[in-house]
Amino acid sequence: MDSERLVAFAQDLIRIKSLSGQEGAMAERVGRKMHQLSFDHVWTDPTGNTIGVIEGQETSPTLLLDAHVDTVGIAPGTDWTHDPFGGIVVDGYLYGRGAADMKGALAAMIYAAGAVDRSALHGRLVVSASVMEEVMEGFGLHAVMDALHPEFVVIGEATDLNLNCGGRGRAEIHVETRGRPAHSSSPSAGHNAVYDMLKVIGAVQSIEFPEDPHLGPALMVLTDIISDPYPGHSVIPSRCRATFDRRLLTGETPEDVIRQIANQPALDGLDFKVSIPTGEYETFTGDRARGEKFFPAWLLEEHHPFVRSALQGLQSAGLTPSVGAYRFCTNAAYSAGTAGVPTVGFGPGKEEDAHVIDERLALDDLERAAEGYRGIVMAVLGTG
Repeated sequence: MDSERLVAFAQDLIRIKSLSGQEGAMAERVGRKMHQLSFDHVWTDPTGNTIGVIEGQETSPTLLLDAHVDTVGIAPGTDWTHDPFGGIVVDGYLYGRGAADMKGALAAMIYAAGAVDRSALHGRLVVSASVMEEVMEGFGLHAVMDALHPEFVVIGEATDLNLNCGGRGRAEIHVETRGRPAHSSSPSAGHNAVYDMLKVIGAVQSIEFPEDPHLGPALMVLTDIISDPYPGHSVIPSRCRATFDRRLLTGETPEDVIRQIANQPALDGLDFKVSIPTGEYETFTGDRARGEKFFPAWLLEEHHPFVRSALQGLQSAGLTPSVGAYRFCTNAAYSAGTAGVPTVGFGPGKEEDAHVIDERLALDDLERAAEGYRGIVMAVLGTG
C-alpha cells in the first residue's frame, strides 16, 4: 500500500469543506480517487452518497465499509493552532477538521479496498462515502444499503484501532411547558412557563438511568432552552421549550423515553408536553433527509462469527485489538440498530478526538487502519 499517496489523499479530503448538505466537492474527489484505484463501479446516488464497488470471484456475500464525508463546522471565536482546512502534517500528525471524524478513515478504506487481491476475493466489496451523518445518523447509509443489500457492515468511526461491536443510540427530546402571559409588573396575574420548566429539569436530573456493561450508562443532558416571547419585554413567558440529548441503550423505544419523563410523579398537574421531533434537511443533491430524531442503540455479541472474523483480520494485519463499544451514536444506528445487519466498528483515532479544536490524526494510525481494513476484508471475503 502506498503510504505517501494515502496521506496525500487524506490531506486533500481535509482541504475540502464539507458541512452536512454541502458535500458535493467531496463526492467528486472521492469518486475520482475510486476511479484512479480501478474500482469496478463508481457512482454518486440521488442522496449524494458516493459508492465504489470491487467485484470478487463471486457476487455474494457483500461487505460494506462506510465512512461519512460530512463534518461539523468551526465554532466562531475558537483559536486553532493550525488551519482547520490546511491538511498539514506536523510531528507525525495530520491536522484539520475531519482528520479523525472521519476523513482519515475514509481515505484508509478506499486505499485498502484498492489494494485487495481480487483473485482471492470471494464476494463483493463496497465502500460508501455517506452524507448527512452529523445531523441524521444512518440516513445516507440507509440509501446505500437499500441499493446494495450488504450482509456485513464496517463503520469507520474512531475506535483507537480496536474493534467495537456495539454503540449507544441517540434521541433528541423536546419538552414544552405552557403558562399564561401577564405584565411582568403583575406576575401573579400570569403563570410563568420557565418556572415550570425548572421543575421539569429538576425531575430529569433525579432520574436514575439504566447502565449496560458494554455500552455504559444511558444519559439525558439539557442542550438548549428558550422562552416565548423572546426577547421578553415586560411580559411573563407563556411558553418554554427545552431540548435534551438522550443517549440510548439497546431495547429502548421512543415511547419508553417519552414515558420516562411524562410519568415523573414530581410533575403531576404540570401542563407540559414531551416529544421526539422530526428532523428535515436537504442534501447537496436536493434530496430530503427527513425522519424522527431517534437513532437506536445496537450490540453484536462478541462470539458472533462476523466479530470473530473481523478480529482475526485485524490480528493478521499485526494489530492487537480489544473489543468494546461506541459511547457516541454512529451510522450503525441504522445498519445494526434498525436494519439488523451484523455491524462492527473499526477506525483510527479516539472518540474524544472528534469535533475538537486542532483535530488531528496520527499518520501511523492512518496507515495501520488501512492495513486493518484490508485484513477485515480478506478475513470475511478471502478465499484462503
